Amino acid sequence: MSESPPRLVPEGIDPGKVRILLISEALPEDEKDYFYSSSDSLYVTNTIGAFKNAGIDVDSIEDIVRKGALMTVAVKQPRVGLTVPADTIKRHSYQLEEEINQYPNIKAILLMGDAAIRAMNFISQRNTKRRVVPSGSTYKIRKGEFFYRDIRIFPSYLQTGKNFLIEKSKRMMVAEDIGNAFSLL
Repeated sequence: MSESPPRLVPEGIDPGKVRILLISEALPEDEKDYFYSSSDSLYVTNTIGAFKNAGIDVDSIEDIVRKGALMTVAVKQPRVGLTVPADTIKRHSYQLEEEINQYPNIKAILLMGDAAIRAMNFISQRNTKRRVVPSGSTYKIRKGEFFYRDIRIFPSYLQTGKNFLIEKSKRMMVAEDIGNAFSLL
């Protein structure tokens, strides 16, 4: 990777206009594949597809941002191996917490995958002494109503990798979760 990390959010974002935050797992191996660095990576095309499947008319990441949603990652480095170690997630959760606190009008946070769920639970435990998302399989808990402060939390599935294209049921659940988050607006 180059000396400077990719921009985690696009320039010129008005923090007050961000209403929804999608938190995916980790930065891609190649920084050119990140949400705001590319127009055709899996991170981008899968996310746009998920929004379209939710019935939200978008053709680009810029369209998603204009609708008040922002994408970020829980772990601000590429994943090494099949999973992200808990200590890595915990270490990065402090930066994610600072990022969340920049946006005073967030109504919903979509936690895209296990690493994002764990990161949000680390943040919640530090601030409220309890987990915001209970333990359990995502398909069993995703319909529950969870709140961190006044923000609705949606545990969901990771939308950035190749498996997302294969697993139709997960694509449908991610689209439903995105649609439910937007219905809060």
